[in-house]
Amino acid sequence: MSFSTHLALARSAVATGMWCTTAATGGFAAPATTGPVASAATAMAMASASGKAASAASPKAASSAAPEANPADGASIDAILHAAYDTISGPAGKQRDWNRFRSLFIPGARLIPTIPAKEGGFTTRVLTPEDYITHGDAFFAKNGFFEGEIARRTEEFGQIAQVFSTYESRHNADDAKPFERGINSFQLMNDGKRWWIVTIFWQGETPQSPIPKEYLSRGIADCRLEERRQESEVSIRRFSFCLLTPVS
Repeated sequence: MSFSTHLALARSAVATGMWCTTAATGGFAAPATTGPVASAATAMAMASASGKAASAASPKAASSAAPEANPADGASIDAILHAAYDTISGPAGKQRDWNRFRSLFIPGARLIPTIPAKEGGFTTRVLTPEDYITHGDAFFAKNGFFEGEIARRTEEFGQIAQVFSTYESRHNADDAKPFERGINSFQLMNDGKRWWIVTIFWQGETPQSPIPKEYLSRGIADCRLEERRQESEVSIRRFSFCLLTPVS
């Protein structure tokens, strides 16, 4: 997956006849869908309609259940975001580990790009992880793509978390400048054993919609979280010191 390469994936999708491109920017657009938002059912129906093309594009066919995840990938919010970016990044021709990619998502998860609409304004398209794999596999076979996080803002409550992850995308890992920046909005859930990706909802930066400064640096919540971690470590060290210090 490339959260920011909906334009490139659209070109790949056009080759299979599953999607048509929008205006000059060429985002996803479903030819048989009316209205500004394609439903999840519509997206899945289109994926099913691609039939053999989908199987050919993804050598590792999807199963009804997500492959077993590496425990380290779901151990923390930081770990699952790192895994998401890592699975889609690599040089042209490198086979992505799609089973690892699948294992990050809870059943029923969705990926939703925000894209320009033909009639003006913006719209969305709702994709499944399998939709992304179908077209991403063919695209990455010929194109290098590296995406990484440059800033993050996190909010947590109970078992859920919302992360604004600011990204940069490059064709080559050593490119001096990214060809795109944007924000990936991750919705995450912890089932008591691990973190899962529920939704990735994203938009690329444009001259009309530059990324605000507050999303180009660490958020207050993340700084406070780090402070709490450091305070906890200090408390543990102090407690250990007390246990080891003989009482006079």
